[in-house]
Amino acid sequence: MPWSNQNGGGGWQGGGGGNRGPWGQGPSGGGKQPPDLDELIRRGQDKIREILPGGTGGMRGPGLILGLIIVILLAVSCFFRVDTDQQGLVLRFGEFVRIEQPGLHMKLPYPIETVLTPTVTRIKNVDVGVSEGGTPVPAESLMLTGDENIADISFTVLWRISDAKAYLFNIDNADVAVKAVAESAMREVVGQSDIDILQTTGRNDAQQKVRALMQSALDSYGAGVQVIEVQLKNVDPPSAVIDAFRDVQAARTDQERMQNEATTYANTVVPKARGQAAQITQAAEAYREQIVAQAEGEAKRFVLIYDEYKKAKEVTRHRMYLETMEDVLGGINKVIVDKGGSSGVLPYLPLSGLKPIPVAPSVSSSPSSQSDSSSTPSATTDTGDRP
Repeated sequence: MPWSNQNGGGGWQGGGGGNRGPWGQGPSGGGKQPPDLDELIRRGQDKIREILPGGTGGMRGPGLILGLIIVILLAVSCFFRVDTDQQGLVLRFGEFVRIEQPGLHMKLPYPIETVLTPTVTRIKNVDVGVSEGGTPVPAESLMLTGDENIADISFTVLWRISDAKAYLFNIDNADVAVKAVAESAMREVVGQSDIDILQTTGRNDAQQKVRALMQSALDSYGAGVQVIEVQLKNVDPPSAVIDAFRDVQAARTDQERMQNEATTYANTVVPKARGQAAQITQAAEAYREQIVAQAEGEAKRFVLIYDEYKKAKEVTRHRMYLETMEDVLGGINKVIVDKGGSSGVLPYLPLSGLKPIPVAPSVSSSPSSQSDSSSTPSATTDTGDRP
């Protein structure tokens, strides 16, 4: 039979008279036994328990260490620190929950809650019209002015975060947004101004207008950005025509200078001429008043004398004669010769006692002639009735 073995046993019977299995060996024989599945499962479970934390065997130490590390990491992720120039925005599963001020704070472990810490006090700057290396960017800097000139303008915008939540969630890239708004606002202001005004007296006004326009636009976007200042760096014509532009500016400057000089001269000469004219007019009026008053006085005096003359002609005639002689002889030396005295008396004329009459010196006269004329006394003799 096929199940017989070499010992002559048949069926399940072994040669020794006991029960044998189909492999020709009984349960207690010396041959190999089939694997026990229960034993294999038990051993696998033991090895898994040894690997996992809390298991037994040689893997207990590393499992505890791994568990402690996981616990520590979870505990550390519950704490976060916000610096003095920052604000902490706590997100729970990506949704905004609260804002934390500078200091040490707690939150739920990652990934339940995360924290964003933007810098809110640091002032940032954006350059428009030039690159970071200082190279001009014509696409940004060339702008059309209100007087139809092209200006090459570069400026800097200083800004900071005013609302951290709006800054993080309402705009994608703050630097790009601020730069775009700044360029748009500057083009609007430059389009309403002349290039001469922008280069001289209108710089500060343009800066204030640009800042106001930027702040209004960013607020409408809800950007959470505060514009601190706008600083104009260069306001020049394009490099291709800058020489001709400077010549025009120099000509305008010369024109203004000459106009100012002419105005100054006119302001000096015209008031002086007006003053002289007023002086002459006043002198003429005063002379007229004097002559008129003097003539009126002489006329009144003549009328009064004439009235007295009609009343007493001889007395008035004698008084007029005496007044006239007083006026004529009052200021000269006189010698009176009495003809009614004795003829035996020799008349004596003391010429040395006469006072000299002062004579005004002439420019053409010599010193000798002046001395001769001054040493000769002049005398007037009243001859009485002699012709």
